Amino acid sequence: MSGMTLSDEQIRFIESGVSISLASRDVRRVPSVSKGVGCKVAADKRQVRVLVDAAQAGQLLEDVAASGALAAAFCLPSSHRTLQLKGRDAREVPLEPGDAELAARHREAFAADLLPLGYALPFARATHDYRGERLRALCFTLSDLFEQTPGPNAGMRLEPAR
Repeated sequence: MSGMTLSDEQIRFIESGVSISLASRDVRRVPSVSKGVGCKVAADKRQVRVLVDAAQAGQLLEDVAASGALAAAFCLPSSHRTLQLKGRDAREVPLEPGDAELAARHREAFAADLLPLGYALPFARATHDYRGERLRALCFTLSDLFEQTPGPNAGMRLEPAR
């Protein structure tokens, strides 16, 4: 779909303290996965940047460089609400000023969502741990958007925001 964009509400959701699971594939279509540690959507509402820790995302970074394919699932643990975004032109891009702070804010917001569920703060933070010197950024143009919240609409393709 050309011109696929996210709504303001979808942007707020994926930029909040959600769990970010990233996936790509190699030339043999063998999957690679990694956790994301932050997200920022560009003003055009089409370009999505996700941050990863290179030590955790080594194979994913290689596969994205080779294939350009990236799927990103954004899930809020307290509600299980999940959106999946896909891109076909993913690539590593330079970090931007403020990316380390973005990752830190994301980790704290994610931890805050887990605390009422009975998780201890050290565990909640550890699930989105990263090292600042190992941060890398991947950028992709939104090509597909799916509702993935468990329930009758899971897997439903969502239409572009207007």
